[in-house]
Amino acid sequence: MSEPNPYADGEYTWGPDQQAGTPGYGYPHAGSGPAYQPTLADGVPVPPQYPPVPQGGGAPLLSLGDITVVGDQIITPAGAMPLKGAVWNAMDMSRTEEKIPTVAIVLAIIFALLCLIGLLFLLMKEKHTTGFIQVTVTSGGRHHTTMIPATGPDTIHRVMGQLNYARSLSM
Repeated sequence: MSEPNPYADGEYTWGPDQQAGTPGYGYPHAGSGPAYQPTLADGVPVPPQYPPVPQGGGAPLLSLGDITVVGDQIITPAGAMPLKGAVWNAMDMSRTEEKIPTVAIVLAIIFALLCLIGLLFLLMKEKHTTGFIQVTVTSGGRHHTTMIPATGPDTIHRVMGQLNYARSLSM
């Protein structure tokens, strides 16, 4: 079981005895040239990431629309703002409408002719939410506003929870 590999050529080049940083898997060889730079057609370099992520930023802590909190900065398409002392606001510009669906009206008419129970179909309601939640952040003399689409009546509660977390990070 512990016999050496009979098919090995006698040169042992991998294992715990190998020094860190020696050329091999995952390490560049000496004289291998400059580091890899991705390019587009005709050798045009790839444009930098937009918005630029600050050095040492780490993973995003929070994302509200196009506003992202990374480390101690707030990243927006207009640029970075300091997180410390930021003022966060939200405005609910959504509305939820409740109406009787067409199917319920048709079924009520059909069954009202047969028996009066068909009128119970008029109790059917459907809710439809439209609009946006407007989130505003002000920090370091800069101001940015984003609009988050309201997908349901609970969207404002989710956004306000994230906004309260952002406020706690800004203290």
